[in-house]
Parts: sequence; structure tokens; C-alpha cells
Amino acid sequence: QVQLVESGGGLVQAGDSLRLSCTASGRAFSWYALGWFRQAPGKERELVATITWTGGSNIQYADSVKRRFTISRDNAKNTVYLQMNSLKVEDTAVYSCALRTIYQASYGYWGQGTQVTVSS
Repeated sequence: QVQLVESGGGLVQAGDSLRLSCTASGRAFSWYALGWFRQAPGKERELVATITWTGGSNIQYADSVKRRFTISRDNAKNTVYLQMNSLKVEDTAVYSCALRTIYQASYGYWGQGTQVTVSS
């Protein structure tokens, strides 16, 4: 069973930075990719960034966060990070970490989420 625990959210001002962390537990040999998603009030959940777990990092970003956010991983710590720079008010959302195993066609494990609020 996979468990994901996020941390690092909070209240910041526009232009500030935050780093989110997501630590996963379980059988890492079956992990294919981890990702960060976000959901703002009244909006659908959207992909923020994803990274493959093994081999060369195959990384994807939403257009809205390119050049501001950086996803990275530390396999030794079973942790994936999301460094968020130049935060904007529109980045305000609940950010959730998700994991996809090699047996899944989509992200099947989710963390509880962490709130990120960016004030103007």
C-alpha cells in the first residue's frame, strides 16, 4: 500500500517562494511517476508537474508554471519536491501529490493535499 504525505504549504505574498515536499511509503520498485496537482476553489483539478521515478527524469509542467516551478526527486528519501518561485495569486490552491505505479494507467494514489495561499 502506498501512502503519500505532503508538507510545505502556507500563506505567502505574491512574488515569494515555497517548496512543497511529498514523501511516499511503499514498494518503490513499482513506482512509475509522481506528480503534483492542484485544485482551486470552484475549479477542476489540474496537473502542475510530473516526474518519472527511475532512470532519466522525464518531467512535464503545466504551461502556467513553466520557468517558475521546478519538480525534483530524491530517491533515497522517497521524496518529490516542488519548488515554487515567483508565486502569483492565481497559484492559490490545494496542492496534492500523486503517484502512479507501473501497473496503473493513471495516478492511483493521492495525498491529503496542502494549502497554498498567495496574497497580493
